Amino acid sequence: MTAKSGKTGGTAGVRGPWDETPEDMRKRALRILRALKKAYPDAHVPLNYSSPLELMVATILSAQCTDKRVNEVTASLFKKYREPSDWAAASQDVLEDEVRSTGFFRNKARAIRESTADLIEKHGGEVPGSMEELTALRGIGRKSANVLLAHAFDGQGIIVDTHFRRISRRLGMTAEMDPVRIEFELQTVVPKRRWSDFSLFVNWHGRETCYARKPDCGRCVIAKDCPARESAGEITWIVKT
Repeated sequence: MTAKSGKTGGTAGVRGPWDETPEDMRKRALRILRALKKAYPDAHVPLNYSSPLELMVATILSAQCTDKRVNEVTASLFKKYREPSDWAAASQDVLEDEVRSTGFFRNKARAIRESTADLIEKHGGEVPGSMEELTALRGIGRKSANVLLAHAFDGQGIIVDTHFRRISRRLGMTAEMDPVRIEFELQTVVPKRRWSDFSLFVNWHGRETCYARKPDCGRCVIAKDCPARESAGEITWIVKT
């Protein structure tokens, strides 16, 4: 039978619309990861960068902005600003104009200038490689830190962007809306050694198939492991009986 989507029952013990145990959910997460890796062999970080510093800046700019737009903006910025000192010394007004098209340009320009100043003062101009050090930088939150850990340092991080939040909820793996709470909850579902891969491939699935307004459930490679299905134009929970 079906029930309209809403609550996923994200509590300890029995969880999710399928009344899974935590171990069942962990096994399902690994099946989903295997299927997505097979379906999207060319999945990659959509932001263009050539160093941890460039990835940090691009990630700041990506908030509430498309990756395509960010890449258009950084194509020229990365030629002009090459070192942390270049960014930190930039005029606030000039940098605002240069990143204006990414939205929230005042906050983003300030975050870039302040975080790079912190790099110089606290880390000798190098981007640090730990969650604690990264989130201590002004303008860097957990999402940006996880992006850097996963893709600049080959570490592990669960990156909760708009795609990941949407799909993890549709999969019944969390009922949370807050990105930090989703991150911590998914840390208990996905093995730590798979955090970065799971984030990357779920994100890519959101871009390619599991769209926000009209997911393409008909060609979804993880349909059998997804309790959310499209029916009559809306997402419904498929409850096992």
